[in-house]
Amino acid sequence: MEKRNQTNEVTFILLGFSDIPEHQTSLFVVFFFMYVITLIGNLLIILTIRVNPQLHIPMYFFLGNLSLVDICFITSTIPKLLIHLLSQNKTISFSDCLGQVFFMFSTGSTEFFLLAVMAYDRYVAICNPLRYTIVMKKRVCVVLVVISWITASLTSLLHTLMASRLSFHGSNTIQHFFCDLPPLLRLSCSDTSVNEILIFTDGPFVVMAPFLFTVVSYVHIISTILKIPSAMGRRKAFSTCSSHLIVVSLFYGTDIFVYFRPDSNFSFNYDRVVSVMYTVVTPMLNPFIYSLRNNEVKGALKKVIASKLFTQ
Repeated sequence: MEKRNQTNEVTFILLGFSDIPEHQTSLFVVFFFMYVITLIGNLLIILTIRVNPQLHIPMYFFLGNLSLVDICFITSTIPKLLIHLLSQNKTISFSDCLGQVFFMFSTGSTEFFLLAVMAYDRYVAICNPLRYTIVMKKRVCVVLVVISWITASLTSLLHTLMASRLSFHGSNTIQHFFCDLPPLLRLSCSDTSVNEILIFTDGPFVVMAPFLFTVVSYVHIISTILKIPSAMGRRKAFSTCSSHLIVVSLFYGTDIFVYFRPDSNFSFNYDRVVSVMYTVVTPMLNPFIYSLRNNEVKGALKKVIASKLFTQ
């Protein structure tokens, strides 16, 4: 009991970007605008899908949920980073640290599942178009999204509860701009073998299973597209998948690098850059990728923006 009380009183110092003090203000401006752009872009996607009846189909229902996940994902880390960039106090309490771990893992895992669900949606639409309306009913889509959120939250809760049992003494400086499990495990004076086993057993379920499912789906999708006789038909079919493929590559590539490589390869500066890519850049780019490469979303966005301007 005494050890648990001590742990609850621990505070950490998030090193973040404090090693370059001369750039704190510039970094604040950059991250602030990236955060605002991410919020506006993803909220516009959600609003556009909501108000446009033509977009009330499974593909855009999943896209709206992906935009919501991106908003939650970036909000779990960037506000705290912005505060630290303007303050001399870089500390974060253990409870807030665990909160970041939970929300980072839950929203990140939800994104993995949603990307796999979106791949399945494209698989059914291209490989079994006559059965699409039967397979991808509204009820099925809602169930798939709910399962994604609940499964991700439960696995994240398990990681958070295991992390809450760790003890910390001595240096509590986290070489990161947010609380993440690997830096916490490196700092802990407890036996972290169970936590590490959990990461490497849970990882294949949360990350690799959706990834392999997505890959298999696209193998079938590409095979079907190549059999389409007309070049225009092939381009049209591929255009419905290209945005999703770009997002999958960005998100999976950076995430797998951070969490599935030997600890001996740890590099603070390199990890920091990669982490910025998947926590900030990818959520910011997603709305642009989907809107610029999708004529339906692009046209609906223009109508929404135009209507808002005229009403004002």
